[in-house]
Amino acid sequence: MPQSLIFLTGQTGVALVVLNILLDQIGIPIPALPTLIVAGAIAAHRGMPPLELFAGCVAASVLADVAWYAAGRRYGNRVMKILCRVSLTPDSCVSQTQLRFERWGAGALILAKFVPGLGLLAPPLAGAIRMTVARFLSFSALGSAMWAGLFLGLGALFQSQIAGLLPLVRQLGGVVFEVLGVMLAAYVIYKWWERRRFQAMLRMSRISVAELHRMMDEGSAPLIIDVRAPTAQLLEARRIPGALPLSLEEIARELPGLPRDREIVLYCSCPNEASAALAARTLRLNGFTKARPLRGGLDEWIREGLPVEVTQREKAAPARE
Repeated sequence: MPQSLIFLTGQTGVALVVLNILLDQIGIPIPALPTLIVAGAIAAHRGMPPLELFAGCVAASVLADVAWYAAGRRYGNRVMKILCRVSLTPDSCVSQTQLRFERWGAGALILAKFVPGLGLLAPPLAGAIRMTVARFLSFSALGSAMWAGLFLGLGALFQSQIAGLLPLVRQLGGVVFEVLGVMLAAYVIYKWWERRRFQAMLRMSRISVAELHRMMDEGSAPLIIDVRAPTAQLLEARRIPGALPLSLEEIARELPGLPRDREIVLYCSCPNEASAALAARTLRLNGFTKARPLRGGLDEWIREGLPVEVTQREKAAPARE
């Protein structure tokens, strides 16, 4: 065992790796992948019990998933909205996670660990759509095992190279941590700038719920389009009366059949009306100059106590299996 690896060996090393994974998976920005790779190299040198290490990593990952699953089951779509509001990723993250669930079904839980942003949002979404506990646990455990096994295996595969680099890291000492700090700060600034650019792209005139309700009362209602993903419509079965359900993908296909001389109002239930604004932007780029997103979306409409109709789209149901 190289001397540079001794600080992270035995049961103490396993405990530190497991703690790192647990914190990372519940959303605290302490990257687990470097730890997994180094731990794999240590285990290959027999510095850690490999089976205990692997089992601990899987257990920590599943435990974090269960916590988010329980939160989603109790609080529903609100959990994803909160996560997207505090995230550095663009505000469409909820709708993107929902779309992946609709495409991949429960298999999204297997791939979640490998897709940035999906790993944190998939478990609460599974809870919100009432996926059975047994099904959730089986897919979460399988995905966690594949994720941990892959990166522990990479560490074992490149154990010699990793062992050769660690003495240099120890020799450089504080310089390494300073470089890592600068890189982390640069990443946060980049993601912040990306989010600001995304929000600027979606900046356009919006219609208020009061104005839309007045137009409906006067009999001059515009074409109202509900752009929420089918899963979002399953989570919140209420919608604005007369709204046409068309997801972002469906709008692109239905462009020829939409009226170009009529007001079009689009709404969603995501932070900053991101999906509705993206849909309105698509329509405007295709000559629909009267397309506007609804300020506050469906949440604001319901909050104002305005009339709704209840409906559920059957095609969202398979995601619950």
